[in-house]
Amino acid sequence: MQLYNDNPTINGLNKKIDESKQGEVFEAGAEQSLDPNHRKFYIESYGCQMNFSDSEIVASILRQENFGPTKNMEEADLILINTCSIREKAEDTVRKRLRVFDKIKEQKPGTLVGVLGCMAERLKKKLLDQEQLVDLVVGPDAYRDLPKLIGSADDGEKGVNVLLSREETYADISPLRLDSNGVSAFISIMRGCDNMCSFCVVPFTRGRERSRNAFSIVAEATDLYQRGYREVTLLGQNVDSYKWQNPESEQTVSFANLLEMVAQVHPDLRVRFSTSHPKDITDDVLYTMAKYENICKYIHLPVQSGNSRVLKLMNRTYDREWYKNKIDRIYEIMPDCAISSDVITGFCTETEEEHQDTLSILEYANYSMSYMFFYSERPGTLAARKYEDDIPLETKKRRLQEVIRLQNQISFQHNQKDIGKEYMVLIEGNSKKSDQDWKGRNTQNKMVVFPKKGNFMPGEYVKVKVLDATSATLKGEMV
Repeated sequence: MQLYNDNPTINGLNKKIDESKQGEVFEAGAEQSLDPNHRKFYIESYGCQMNFSDSEIVASILRQENFGPTKNMEEADLILINTCSIREKAEDTVRKRLRVFDKIKEQKPGTLVGVLGCMAERLKKKLLDQEQLVDLVVGPDAYRDLPKLIGSADDGEKGVNVLLSREETYADISPLRLDSNGVSAFISIMRGCDNMCSFCVVPFTRGRERSRNAFSIVAEATDLYQRGYREVTLLGQNVDSYKWQNPESEQTVSFANLLEMVAQVHPDLRVRFSTSHPKDITDDVLYTMAKYENICKYIHLPVQSGNSRVLKLMNRTYDREWYKNKIDRIYEIMPDCAISSDVITGFCTETEEEHQDTLSILEYANYSMSYMFFYSERPGTLAARKYEDDIPLETKKRRLQEVIRLQNQISFQHNQKDIGKEYMVLIEGNSKKSDQDWKGRNTQNKMVVFPKKGNFMPGEYVKVKVLDATSATLKGEMV
């Protein structure tokens, strides 16, 4: 692999990447043949992209223990559910699924059921002692312990490990790509979060921030490209706070440095990242994005609320004007960048006037899309301890509908402006509605659907002219 850059920090690191360290990350995930009598595992994932990435790490660990994946839960010897604790609805969904799994256990004695991830850490006692629906409870930093915990469960003991780590836990494991389209893949670059947003349970379920070795990240991206993947998404609870120090040279790699290193793997490898915290995304990151065509012009920049008082209650560390200035800076450096967001309605003590501030920030930022939710109090968070959840549910839902309605209008207008433009689109596979059409995304992370012609295949780039648009999809034809 040849990497070139005029940045001395990057140059010094790039020389190292070509040395023997590059292959170390893939030893643990190397392909191996399974015993003919291997056991089968089934895994469901809920919540953020990090959970889906973690499930691929779990699959790799299980494969080393002679477990093979199956999409049929009825034939599985081990059923796992990777959980999310961000919202109450997600936890309710998991409980319903566990009852379904319990019926399978009745039909197939010996089947093990395990809960992984954030909900495992938060509700370990209830899941094991009160509800008795599971055999394993494994937190986000304890997946290496799965073989031992499965052995304990096989012997009739409950397998539990929810300890959080202060170190990057899985840097040497090559994920086993589950349900992969062979085109796009996630790469976890850091774990945990140091931002104590008052509404968020993540710091308590995933621990403190720790960044992964930059060499192993670039090596994983290189391996994916060589295996035919053409897009990687760098994942972290807050990718912009990524910081890793090379113990040999003592050089520090920032997120901007890392982004550049991954972009240089190959011009045909697209690079995305998620999620950004507004306080941490720097001009260096923005200029790096602008410099490289294969770094997608798309930033997910959660605002949560458009009102300064509510933002202070949320402990977001910025106010309305500061956030607006950050939006201005992004568009100044990358006029064609698409920005998306997260929005919470009905946070503690939010007034109607403050809700209007949230609506107006959507218009100001001109988001291409947003993830929108009403506030759901999570036990153990700062907000649960300090503030009364005093907004009626009907009011929360009504405000949420107003946000959704406005965002749909903004998304529609955003997409309408793309009509007549031409974009390079990476083909991901067949459209959901017709196998006569391809689907793929452009640099702004917008889904594009277009009729098939020629001998193109998933993983190839094609130029598409946009002819029509809805609030969610661009429609066009190859040119």
